[in-house]
Amino acid sequence: MTTEATTPDEVWRNPHAPVADRVRDLVARMTPQEKLAQLQGIWAGIDAGGEMAPHQHEFAVAPRDFDELTKHGIGQLTRVFGTRPIDPEVGARTLARTQRQIVEASRFGIPALAHEECLTGLAAWQATVYPSPLCWGASFEPDLVRRMAAKFGDSMRRLGIHQGLAPVLDVTRDLRWGRVEETIGEDPHLVGVVGAAYVEGLESAGVVSTLKHFAGYSASRAGRNHAPVSIGPREFADVILPPFEMALRAGARSVMNSYADNDGVPAAADSALLTDRLRDEYGFTGTLVSDYFSVAFLHKLHGVAAGREEAAELALAAGIDVELPTVDCFGDPLLEGLEAGRIDMALVDRALTRVLAQKFELGLLDPGYSPAPSADLDLDDDESRALAREIAERSVVLLQNDGVLPLAGKRLAVIGPRADEPGAMMGCYSFPLHVGVHHPDAEMGIDVPTVLDALRAEHDVVFAQGCPVLGGTDEEIAEAVEAARQADVCVVVLGDLAGLFGKGTSGEGCDAADLKLPGRQEELLEAVLGTGMPVVLVLLSGRPYDLSRQADRLAAVVCGFYPGEEGAAALAGVLSGRVNPSGRLPVSFPGAGSSQPSTYLSAQLGARTEVSTVDPTALYPFGHGLSYAPATWVAVGSEEREWPTDGVCRVHVVVRNESDVVTSEVVQIYLHDPVAEVARPVRQLIGAVKVDLEPGQTRTVSAALHADLTSYTGRAGQRQVDPGDVELHVGTSSANIHTRLRLSMTGPRRAVGFDRVLTPVFDTP
Repeated sequence: MTTEATTPDEVWRNPHAPVADRVRDLVARMTPQEKLAQLQGIWAGIDAGGEMAPHQHEFAVAPRDFDELTKHGIGQLTRVFGTRPIDPEVGARTLARTQRQIVEASRFGIPALAHEECLTGLAAWQATVYPSPLCWGASFEPDLVRRMAAKFGDSMRRLGIHQGLAPVLDVTRDLRWGRVEETIGEDPHLVGVVGAAYVEGLESAGVVSTLKHFAGYSASRAGRNHAPVSIGPREFADVILPPFEMALRAGARSVMNSYADNDGVPAAADSALLTDRLRDEYGFTGTLVSDYFSVAFLHKLHGVAAGREEAAELALAAGIDVELPTVDCFGDPLLEGLEAGRIDMALVDRALTRVLAQKFELGLLDPGYSPAPSADLDLDDDESRALAREIAERSVVLLQNDGVLPLAGKRLAVIGPRADEPGAMMGCYSFPLHVGVHHPDAEMGIDVPTVLDALRAEHDVVFAQGCPVLGGTDEEIAEAVEAARQADVCVVVLGDLAGLFGKGTSGEGCDAADLKLPGRQEELLEAVLGTGMPVVLVLLSGRPYDLSRQADRLAAVVCGFYPGEEGAAALAGVLSGRVNPSGRLPVSFPGAGSSQPSTYLSAQLGARTEVSTVDPTALYPFGHGLSYAPATWVAVGSEEREWPTDGVCRVHVVVRNESDVVTSEVVQIYLHDPVAEVARPVRQLIGAVKVDLEPGQTRTVSAALHADLTSYTGRAGQRQVDPGDVELHVGTSSANIHTRLRLSMTGPRRAVGFDRVLTPVFDTP
């Protein structure tokens, strides 16, 4: 939309000049107020969105005079579509009009960069709600996730949205944490591979992806949101950071900081993390945006800044470029510090250079730029729904089955608080549960069938809720027991209500004190089991729960996590047998008495021992999942016995489908390092691939594993590859190992860094 003629000395207007030269020229022309404006956001519709988060209206209010606020320009527009239900075409036209206002109001006519949440698809009214990240992990299919992100990324770009605030790359460390539902799983390799695929998909659509939350957020004490993090540098380097490294290598152009402090240092004020590591070591050149209000939190909640000016200085010095969601510390407080000489303008120019470089790269300052939206704005078309169904079907996990599944010709009693509720399909960052709940008079905007709807379409069904997710009466449970006695099989659908900050049992700010099913749901399950009828448990939840007290009495257990708007059809397909389940657990289910939840990534003394009475053994381990027609493992082997510390080891796995239906296998390769400088996990995933097999088909999976995949952080704090004996454990879960391959790493110890090989190369002809 810049229409003024370019003069020879206005390099910034020349689209053929190098971006660095254009940025340098523009920065030199800007006043302090114009510079700071580019480091700020506006959340124009904040008052219409309800109270989404604590402190929201303490730090952010709707701008009273938009023209006054934007006279120097503005850096970002916050959640134009994701604050209230708005027709996509109306929202796109409003965004375009706002952009024209911003361009016309300021001296240089710099458009704002518009961002939106997009964890399970674009968080906008009438947009497809895809399966949650735990489902992505359960699919073990990064290509599906890449396609998904590219699909809704294209919709975002056509609406005029430039940046998506996803993916979440936090590795699950404590199942009690409310945001487990937003994670991809408990293994850094799986999180990294799937998260990198998401980044590739979103970036391929021309939308900036934002890696969250850098770094350590998920390791908070006792799984409490925003609680302090107390982990050592090796755990931080080997578990927390690898997914971010993979996603940065995939082309992510933005990063968002963690809320938490690690060993007393909040991430938003940690220059060692945000500059030394992210910028200098990893070579990241994109923008670093603050998580909402996290700059102000340095003063308000962390107590490391005396006021907003000092908070702004700390954040800028650490490496944060843009304050989101709206102007607070980077506004008048920062300007006052600059004018008084207490804050160095060089910090502002450093951030501004990154912000403007991204706007130039997006073409926002090229001649002829127009914010006009696309004419085709169907956000929930047939192709999107079909893709959502495919991901859901490929991610459902069959945890156990005594033969009752698949269901055929059975009268069903469908019971439970999640059976007849569309919201049971969705996580807390889906638009209906993130925003729609604040607008109860508005329609959901999309069609979301329930499990009851889907089962009624195929079976003779009697229904009783039994109890809500929280609360309920004895009479309601008694009604469910009576319904169970009228059927051949009981399908009990239990789980979570996703919500924000106490408005649910799972989601941001909805942490759990223990891993018992919420409310009276376990009591309901026991009552139905007491009838003696076969019980199939379907779990729709944001985290695994302790099922150890009922597992041996359940006929089958199926886990869908939050499978999205097409999830009910996917679950019904698995239950009926139309879909052969192929999902595998991205997180372990706790066993009996696991009062302190852990993951499978533990050293020898983290497993069951004679020196502790607490047994941390999982009920259902990471990587576990059953099939109605399991593949036959024919052979596993390697041609090498020696593995150079700078070389490649090749492993082959032969699998065959001896059934008359299509089946899938997830071949999982784990590293076991028996002797190292530091205590290592007994077993750690270094590669996995899903293989589909037609009836009677035999396929050979070949994996080329670079020695870099054995690296770990040694005592000196440097990542290293050691010579010595190692084992490759190849199997179908972290606990079910088919073959152990013993190899000798030969050659000198090698130091490796960010440029190391991060993934194996699979060949599955």
